[in-house]
Amino acid sequence: MTPVHRTRARGVETLTLDSPHNRNALSAALVTGLADTLTEAGDDPAVRAVVLTHTGTTFSAGADLRDPPAPDALVALLRRIVELPKPVIARVTGHVRAGGLGLLAACDVAVASTTSTYAFTEVRIGVAPAVISLTVLPRTDPRALARHYLTGERFDAAEAARIGLVTAAGDDVDAVLAPVLDGVRRASPQGLAETKRLLTARVLEAFDRDAADLTALSARLFSSPQAREGMTAFLERRDPEWVV
Repeated sequence: MTPVHRTRARGVETLTLDSPHNRNALSAALVTGLADTLTEAGDDPAVRAVVLTHTGTTFSAGADLRDPPAPDALVALLRRIVELPKPVIARVTGHVRAGGLGLLAACDVAVASTTSTYAFTEVRIGVAPAVISLTVLPRTDPRALARHYLTGERFDAAEAARIGLVTAAGDDVDAVLAPVLDGVRRASPQGLAETKRLLTARVLEAFDRDAADLTALSARLFSSPQAREGMTAFLERRDPEWVV
């Protein structure tokens, strides 16, 4: 079964993450499937914008610890979202964790329900939010991000909107989304592509400058003894040995 489903309405292509067995975690299969469907949507002149959403109660639980994608593949996916010549709009009604936040930050606009929750949980399993920093750092308030990166604590949609991780949040996510979709449907394809190029220039500078170093950091940390303990503890639903 494919982990990404596609539908289209009035020029808007909706890509739905549908991997319920692992809470839409970023597995090798999901990363590959999403990258391929994004490329197809980007090449299709009938597509004006892309909405990225999910089934179930989780937008994405982060990297799939049982079937992780290669760090280079995750970098390529995030860059594909940023470079796509069409707006990519996240629609979130559930939880977003770790690597899923990099996916969220790669999107041009992110709307969320007030029931959604967020956490950068990497420090709790012995790693760091390395690759996802390519999209998160340029778009998020640095003082707030320091707290959330360093503690791994959970925060709500209001905080996500306050720090710039989410564009807007509301009780009815589709009511929040409606004027955004109306706007992109009224915009010209050329206008959207060139405006997005202006908006993403700083983000792409981060990719060009830092992607190789952050990919190497991610690989080093995930192969470390502390990460092995952290991931084992997570899978066994216990505290890792360093908790005091």
